[in-house]
Amino acid sequence: MAVINTALQDNVGTITFNDPEHRNMLSGALIDEMLQSIGALQKGRMRVLVIRAPKGSKVWSAGHDVHELPLPGRDPLSYHDPLVTVLRSIQSLPIPVIAMIEGSVWGGACDLALSCDILIGCPSSSFCMTPAKIGVPYNVSGILHFMNIMGVNFAKEMFFTAEPLSAEQASKAGLLNHLVEADQLEEFTYNMAHKITKNSPLSIGVIKEQIRLLASAHPLSPLTFERVQGLRRTVYDSKDYAEGIKAFLEKRPPAFTGD
Repeated sequence: MAVINTALQDNVGTITFNDPEHRNMLSGALIDEMLQSIGALQKGRMRVLVIRAPKGSKVWSAGHDVHELPLPGRDPLSYHDPLVTVLRSIQSLPIPVIAMIEGSVWGGACDLALSCDILIGCPSSSFCMTPAKIGVPYNVSGILHFMNIMGVNFAKEMFFTAEPLSAEQASKAGLLNHLVEADQLEEFTYNMAHKITKNSPLSIGVIKEQIRLLASAHPLSPLTFERVQGLRRTVYDSKDYAEGIKAFLEKRPPAFTGD
């Protein structure tokens, strides 16, 4: 059974997560389907993409599939990781991508949502960044992404506490462009999408790419980058990383020691 559903109507493409059994977890299979669907929708002259969960969902996506994280000694978020790959695809897609958020968003799914150009949520929306709960060292591009959108101190709190931000808090922090009532979410989102389709796709594509390049214009010296990667390796080589994954799979609180 497909773990996403795809539709195209009036130049608006829709990708709907369809794996409620696993809370729409971003597994390799789901991400593969997303990437294939994005390619197919582009061939269909899509001008806007909406990414959503089914209406009434309590979980938009539970994030990265922890079962697929590598064992200690390997970078869990390397350049070719499926999650990192789909984030790049969405960020570089030359059309606007709207995340229609109903329900909670966890871990890597937060980065997926923030990789979209416009986020529209409702009162049930919440965002929780969980790498510290399982001992994962988040990657440089991902942390910079959060810093650009919500500012340094909000990003620190979100990563350090691993506590959910409510829809209202997410709106104040700049994660949500719009916060609307649940019964208005779909109409509001697709009204905006159809307004965008009336504008110049060439102009929008160029502006989106300019914004992406300018937002990431933070050059790191080779020495700084190597230090960051070295710091991250101390985490994914650690006992804490192994304990975090083991505890998650055993459905118990982790006992981190800092080793």
